[in-house]
Amino acid sequence: MLLNIGPQHPATHGVLRLVVELDGEVVVRCIPHVGYLHSGFEKLGEYRHYNQIIPLTDRTDYLSPMSNNVGLALAVEKLLGLEITERCKVLRVIACEMSRIISHLVWMGTTGIDIGAFTPFLWMFYERERIYNLQEAWTGARLTTSLTRVGGMMADVPDGFVEALRTFCKNFPKTLAEVDRVLTRNGIWCARTQGIGALTAEEAINYSLSGPMLRASGVPYDVRKDRPYLDYETYDFEVPVGEHGDVYDRYLVRFEELVQATRILEQALDRLPDGPLNVDDPKVILPPKSAAMTDMEAMIFHFKQVMEGVKAPVGEAYFPIENGKGELGYYFVSDGTAKPVRWRIRPPSFINLAALPKMAEGGLIADLIAINASVDIVMGEVDR
Repeated sequence: MLLNIGPQHPATHGVLRLVVELDGEVVVRCIPHVGYLHSGFEKLGEYRHYNQIIPLTDRTDYLSPMSNNVGLALAVEKLLGLEITERCKVLRVIACEMSRIISHLVWMGTTGIDIGAFTPFLWMFYERERIYNLQEAWTGARLTTSLTRVGGMMADVPDGFVEALRTFCKNFPKTLAEVDRVLTRNGIWCARTQGIGALTAEEAINYSLSGPMLRASGVPYDVRKDRPYLDYETYDFEVPVGEHGDVYDRYLVRFEELVQATRILEQALDRLPDGPLNVDDPKVILPPKSAAMTDMEAMIFHFKQVMEGVKAPVGEAYFPIENGKGELGYYFVSDGTAKPVRWRIRPPSFINLAALPKMAEGGLIADLIAINASVDIVMGEVDR
């Protein structure tokens, strides 16, 4: 029997269509059909200045817009050979870890709903709302943040932000302890996740998986540790690794990553330095509005920035970061103008989704929902 799941189905987490061949309740074959949310972001970027591409990244993995913004800025800065300020580095770490927490909170809540655990969903979304309020205070937006700029940030953190984030980091572990008590050793949760959708380390590597999907299979690869950026090598945190590569281990890895992200946030807040936020280069960063209104040279730089954009030298650059879903990479090819000849996103959701047929084969149709949820896809990033 052939069964269509999606593209309009709550368990597919977006407009994903799964064509499933069944023998009774056993999955013989599962074929993902993607493209229903194709937006042409990579083509659109070829007609935009580098800073104008940042709003496009908000709309790929829209659960982690700030880390998307950071990844793109780092790739362009590598192309330009720019070194950002210390304050900017720490604030970008804060943005990335806030995004990781938001992403995992949504995953844990919605996966619980898929399997039948409703209470953790309420707890997770309550915590997400608290951190969304901080994100909104900083960026003015809940989803489309557009936080970074090439060479710096759109805005510094507002008054009271540091204290509010410290309070969140202090209280958040209490909620995690409640989730651990309700889920981790829950008999139904364990029965629905343990031994389901397992991948060996070799299989995970062969599928080019990354993030929690890869680490749950026992491979301790984390871009923050193996290819450090933003001084992540100076932060004290652990990389959680699973043993069995099943849905349950993916849950455990993401749960522990919430704990580690909170540790990193606390360290970042402790080391947040004073000093300039953006690089001191009028060819890269817009001059202050007050200067543009009173100084002729500043007005000229402002005009050229807005009309022409930041010009990158001829060359190419790839920069990966550790997103909540895995390795998110941006690749740029420059011909010396302010617009890329080509840019490419390495989307962890799309690549991780490729392993779904392997994980689903031979399992029950009821387990397919849990397996699909464990991949943690966002269709905006899958289709781009």
